[in-house]
Amino acid sequence: MSTAPDTARPHLSDRAREERRLGWKLAGPAFVIMILVTFYPILQAVYTSLFKYRLTDPGGRDFVFLRNYGIILTDPLWWRAFGTTAFITVVTVVVELVLGFAIALAMEKIVHGRGLLRTVVLIPYSIITVVSAFSWFYAFATDTGFVDPLLHKLSLGLFPADYDWFGGFWSSMVPICGSEIWKTTPFMSLLLLAGLTQIDSAMEEAAVVDGATWGERLRKVILPNMKSQIMVALLFRTLDAFRIFDNIFIMTAGSHDTSSLSLIAYNQTISRTEVGLGSAVSVLLFVCVVIIAVIFVKGFRVDLAGGRK
Repeated sequence: MSTAPDTARPHLSDRAREERRLGWKLAGPAFVIMILVTFYPILQAVYTSLFKYRLTDPGGRDFVFLRNYGIILTDPLWWRAFGTTAFITVVTVVVELVLGFAIALAMEKIVHGRGLLRTVVLIPYSIITVVSAFSWFYAFATDTGFVDPLLHKLSLGLFPADYDWFGGFWSSMVPICGSEIWKTTPFMSLLLLAGLTQIDSAMEEAAVVDGATWGERLRKVILPNMKSQIMVALLFRTLDAFRIFDNIFIMTAGSHDTSSLSLIAYNQTISRTEVGLGSAVSVLLFVCVVIIAVIFVKGFRVDLAGGRK
């Protein structure tokens, strides 16, 4: 006769119970505050999205259930903004991952001046996004920028000296994505650097002894042992990039089909005072963010505590 394995929970000592209670006491206030500042606005947005509600008529709320969502999802503007947002997210995150990994490798290998290098790398990330966006806008502007004259000289006159970067979709993507990449690559590099420093040097030394090339060490030793850090870096940056607003609002204000989902939510709520429709866009944006997070976690299948698959 076989017996079922004992699945009873292990007995906790008095000290372990006291430590657990202490943990809840310390984390409890922060948890409550997080619920208040996060979940309450989400629930409020969901509730407001069910009404036809304008700021110009505060007392004229009409319950329309899911009609606002139908209006948004059948509007071509939503899908164009969704495509633009997805394009910016993919381009910026991929470039930031490559550049961030290269910078992380440099910071990990360099011994002399390592502190100075990390300080210099962090400078763009310390600048407020609005300031960064304005800096890139003025750099690419036809009347105040230095990019056009510089490219005109470097190309020996082949590139026009007064090229309008903000006059079309694809040309606008250059400063918009460039500003995003320039500012947030340091964040990516720091997260990846944390993963590099946790790799056991003995593993790399053993691979060198076995005759592995640098590319083989990268594929078989470094990247597999950084899986959890790469997932965290990609997840954080993807969620942040998908909510892009400042760069587009300052540089193009959504012209030439450069609107993002966050900009649509702003225009509906603030510019058109359509709070119901704006809340519906915000809820849909939140749903997209949740789906992205789930895809990343399930796709990487990583134990974040131990970095194991």
